[in-house]
Amino acid sequence: MRTEHQEQVILVARIRQFLRGVLVFAVPNGGKRGKREAARLKAEGVLAGVPDLVIAEPRGGFHGMCVELKREKGGRTSKAQKEVIAGLRARGYHVVVSAGADEAFRQIETYLALPPGARAVLS
Repeated sequence: MRTEHQEQVILVARIRQFLRGVLVFAVPNGGKRGKREAARLKAEGVLAGVPDLVIAEPRGGFHGMCVELKREKGGRTSKAQKEVIAGLRARGYHVVVSAGADEAFRQIETYLALPPGARAVLS
């Protein structure tokens, strides 16, 4: 079974290969850090629970899309992730929690197919 890191590497490579021109970037919040480094990053604005990827493309009335990527099996969202996801959705972002790179890519394609105008309904 692939790790979340492996899933994200696969997903970003696929986006860059097949969805050229889409502005996607990672938010490197995860990983083990010492207390000093964690304090430095927190002071710089790192926020626990922020989704892994941002698709900076407005569609369907949303400002952009955020993807919280999990392994295909067994991945769960933390309390902090649930709170940030709710906050992003309340502010007009489409946010998904995806089980693996394949599911995430399909969700991104569906989102990008939306027109840039009126608000759409996505599940």
